[in-house]
Amino acid sequence: MNPKVDVYLSEAKSSRKNWRRMKTTSQTNNPNAAVGTERVLSANPRKVFAAFEQPDQLAQWWGPKDFTNTFEQFEFKLGGRWVFVMHGPNGANYANESVFREIQPDSKIVIEHVVKPWYKLTVTLTARGDQTHLGWVQEFESPEVAAKMRPLSESANEQNLDRLEALLASESL
Repeated sequence: MNPKVDVYLSEAKSSRKNWRRMKTTSQTNNPNAAVGTERVLSANPRKVFAAFEQPDQLAQWWGPKDFTNTFEQFEFKLGGRWVFVMHGPNGANYANESVFREIQPDSKIVIEHVVKPWYKLTVTLTARGDQTHLGWVQEFESPEVAAKMRPLSESANEQNLDRLEALLASESL
């Protein structure tokens, strides 16, 4: 098994299990290669979008519980690069590099993770009154890779969104 997956799987056992898979056929080329979740957040789409757009905010919530980030490059624009290191609670470091493939202010962000494991993350934001419905779909290179990553991704994505919710609820925005 992949050592990165092993680290995250130990976190998965203690995380809450309230995730649910989305119907991903409209957002992916291969629904069998996708892992998704959704959530209604108590903030408007502008505030949620800002939590992605502003690196100081993004660094506070990106990644599973107890992870921290060091951003080396963050170009929030079409074709912009995002290079960073995630620091696990066990002291391990995980190099990441992504490219912003689509940015529609307050409604959609598509990020291509260009190092292994490759995936395309599509985040959609839809206003629901003063709240936001967030859709989060990771499409991996194949159904086989998705199957290997699913236990990690499902848990880590929920922890990510828990951290986003906490940031949105704080007075730091």
